Amino acid sequence: MKLTRRDALALGLGATAASFLPARAFAAADEAIAEFTGGATPGEGGLTLTAPEIAENGNTVPIAVDAPGAESIAIFAAGNPTPKVATINFGPLAGSQSAATRIRLSGTQDVIAIAKMADGSFVQASALVKVTIGGCGG
Repeated sequence: MKLTRRDALALGLGATAASFLPARAFAAADEAIAEFTGGATPGEGGLTLTAPEIAENGNTVPIAVDAPGAESIAIFAAGNPTPKVATINFGPLAGSQSAATRIRLSGTQDVIAIAKMADGSFVQASALVKVTIGGCGG
């Protein structure tokens, strides 16, 4: 195969465009988080996120969240095409403000949980999950 100047230029432009894709995914996660928090900056503490360090399969990654005193908890996967994974709302009769589920991750990325507390403040916890087999098309 002979590589022409046109082919080299096309490959270079394609590689440049591909390099911007992860940044766009993280920008989508930031937008989704800002939508949930109303632009407020989340604090630390009061929220526990349990996720595995290594997930053998990105299709079913078990996670658990616990935030005593929370009204709702949102879960985000920063590297997924659609970063907002779930929102869990707790009513006044909820026995505890915790939940466990399995989520799909497209690759190694941060899983972020943000809880809206009863006083209107937000707290955040995150965990890096290394995926060995992709879940969202990988």
